[in-house]
Formats: sequence, structure tokens, C-alpha cells
Amino acid sequence: MKFFMMKSGKLLSLKVLSLSTLTLWFVLSAAMPTYAFLDDKFKQEVETEKDAVKLVRDVQKGGYNLVTTGELKAMIDSKKEMVIVDTMPYEDSYKKSHIPGAVQFLFPIPDMGTWDTKETNGKSEADFKKLLGSDLDKTVIIYCGFVKCTRSHNGALWAKKLGYKNVYRYSGGIFAWKGAGFEDEKVK
Repeated sequence: MKFFMMKSGKLLSLKVLSLSTLTLWFVLSAAMPTYAFLDDKFKQEVETEKDAVKLVRDVQKGGYNLVTTGELKAMIDSKKEMVIVDTMPYEDSYKKSHIPGAVQFLFPIPDMGTWDTKETNGKSEADFKKLLGSDLDKTVIIYCGFVKCTRSHNGALWAKKLGYKNVYRYSGGIFAWKGAGFEDEKVK
């Protein structure tokens, strides 16, 4: 074992020195996130705020409601009569993974103030209304991939424009569904 002399004349082993250095390193590492990453935490909150306000403004503009992952799962488990619409592209998304029982109808990401069949895979307002059914009081759930994806906003907005009264946007989308550990379906 190697020793070295301190000013006080005491000998310390490298083993003790290494242990105290390691302990100091752990203490500083544990405290580091509080100080070193504080700036990133504040910047991240600005982004979170921006996303939250955009979601609220979309909901206000669209006149629809929101539903959480847990609420949607409870509706499905209780066999509530509803139509669930996945607004993602068929081949790239819906075919690979969607919420059980969901039907697919493509909507664009940018706001679609007027109906544009180029943005809905050639489908019309009448096609969308046929998919949703004639009962304007039926619960309609519209979702896309994740909170920042606005396909679901467009779908929910158009369901309201077509006269449906119980329209919900599931903003967490398939990412939140899978993140909660719920099973999805695939097209075979």
C-alpha cells in the first residue's frame, strides 16, 4: 500500500484518499443537476408553456373537448358507443399501429380552414360524415400521433363543423396510448 505525507505530518493511504475523492465526486454529482442544468429546466418550461397554450387555443378555436389516455381507455373498457378516428397516414402509421377499434381518415398537419381533398387523400366532407355516422349526438374521438401533432385538431374541428356535438380530441395520441402500456392493433 502506498502512503504519502500531509503537511501535518500524518500519513494517508491512497486507498483512503481515493475513497474520499470518490465520495466527494458523488456528492457533487448529486448536487450538480440542481445547479448545472437549472438553465435548461427553465428553457424547457418555456417550450412546455408554448405547447400547452397552443393546445388550449386550438381547443377554444375548435369548440371540442379533450380526453385523456385514462379516460379513453375507460370509455373503451365500458364499451361506450363511439367512433374513434385515427387521422394519421394509412400506410405509414395506421396500418402499423392504432387504437383498438379506430377507423382511419387522413387530415393534414397545417390548419385546414376549408375542405381540401388534396389534404384528405381525395376524400370529401360527405365521406367524413359517412364515416362518423348519422347520429350527431354520438361520441366522436379524434386522435393523431402526439400532443404537438395537429391532425387531430383538424379532424375534431371538422367534426364540429359538420354538426357533431360530443367531439373529443385525444391529444396524447398513439404515443401516449402506447406509453401507458395499452395494446394497439395493426392491419394484417
